[in-house]
Amino acid sequence: MKQQKLMIRNMVCPRCIAAVERLLKKHRIPYRSVQLGEVYLPGKPGKAQLKSFGEDLQNEGFELLDDQRSQLVEHIKSLLIQKVQSGSIKEGFSISKFITGNIYRDYSALSRLFSEVEGITIEQFFILQKIEKVKELLIYDEQSLSQIAFDLGYSSSQHLSAQFKKVTGMTPTAFKKGSGRRMFVDTLR
Repeated sequence: MKQQKLMIRNMVCPRCIAAVERLLKKHRIPYRSVQLGEVYLPGKPGKAQLKSFGEDLQNEGFELLDDQRSQLVEHIKSLLIQKVQSGSIKEGFSISKFITGNIYRDYSALSRLFSEVEGITIEQFFILQKIEKVKELLIYDEQSLSQIAFDLGYSSSQHLSAQFKKVTGMTPTAFKKGSGRRMFVDTLR
């Protein structure tokens, strides 16, 4: 049997991976691995099994993707989420070089497709992901704002603070002092 790859929208963290793994087990769908946005199966599940799995995914806030355009966009999102989650972005990081180095297609075409499907640019999506990571790190309170800025490729903590305020409407300090509630990126659009 040929290996199959399923693309799943809205997987943004390790808890999402655990939730998808739980649903795969519930539906008795064997899998090789689950990553952000991707599930690798050793074979092809039945249509009824896949439909039921897809419905449960939707109930959990995910979406099983079946068209190639959506799959490509989800792949771009997964790459960027993984990059941000690594916490290792060098200043001057080039999104276009990173994407084309992993997908091997014309960046301007990928950028147009992404904007058509998501309603925001790849760069805006990347910024939103970085801000989510900043929120997470601020809540954990294990690093200084300067260290967070350095790890996420900002030129300075002031640049990070300005971008944070533009996206969230508050400064990192106000966020940290406030409720500290996490607003997920999907709710920001």
